[in-house]
Amino acid sequence: MKAVVVKKYGSPEGLQLVDIEKPVPRENEILVKIHATTITFGDAALRRMKLPVRLVFGFFMGGLRKNKILGHEFAGEVETVGSEVTMFRPGDHVFGSAGMNGGTHAEYICLPEDAMVTIKPSNMTFEESAAVPIGGHTALYILKPANIQPGQKVLVYGASGSVGTYALQLAKYWGAEVAGVCSKSNLEWVKDLGADNVIDYTTEDFTQNRETYDVIFDAVHKISSKQCKGLLKENGVFLSVYSSTNEDVENLVFLREIIEAGKLKAVIDCRFSLEQIVEAHRYVDTSRKKGNVVITFNHD
Repeated sequence: MKAVVVKKYGSPEGLQLVDIEKPVPRENEILVKIHATTITFGDAALRRMKLPVRLVFGFFMGGLRKNKILGHEFAGEVETVGSEVTMFRPGDHVFGSAGMNGGTHAEYICLPEDAMVTIKPSNMTFEESAAVPIGGHTALYILKPANIQPGQKVLVYGASGSVGTYALQLAKYWGAEVAGVCSKSNLEWVKDLGADNVIDYTTEDFTQNRETYDVIFDAVHKISSKQCKGLLKENGVFLSVYSSTNEDVENLVFLREIIEAGKLKAVIDCRFSLEQIVEAHRYVDTSRKKGNVVITFNHD
């Protein structure tokens, strides 16, 4: 099978498309034929890591060594299942996350049936579905404890990014009035996505306005709770994408349900083929992506 491996950490040119052996599922695993995956800021950051930091992160990620296959979220089709698998069957269309070990920048992946994987939304393509599990789950996991109520005011800083687009839509789903902070070029489509108010951070300092919020969510790890202290209502909360998260398949099922109800959609900036992986990483490195960068597969 084809896979993209890291031959040299640093620039995108260190990535290489190679042929490796197709994996075989164990008794409790499913073999997924991947139709689409993404490149997140996290994937690009892992690729850029220097050796000392890479050793530390690699301890939790099955190693960040030479020939590592990056990539975390995916959508695809179950090709075969192990003898002990009961939750999936060949032909199922699924989406999910490969967890800390990654490995979705390849044509196939084996995953335990109890991993963060479930049936994909019926009203989404493979490409759209692949763009949900990381950004959507991160936004849901961090926002859920805030218990957002109808009529509350929520500000999403970085509303045009992968996590921010989902945070905005989730807050609207729960009935909040949402302000989205982003750059001028993204103001209109962030408003179209559901923001009640939009703020151009390049020309306006949102910390200087007189508005107060029940929840402020930093979706890009660019602001601090100290900066926002005076903007929070009594009992208001500041949340950050920098918070740790745990993968929970029940959250993924919830996201699928509201997607199928027409309340949540994926934002795809651009698409690249697996063969264009270097070009795709270069684009993500510009920090200008809107929503998600999707990688598609052309299975022969």
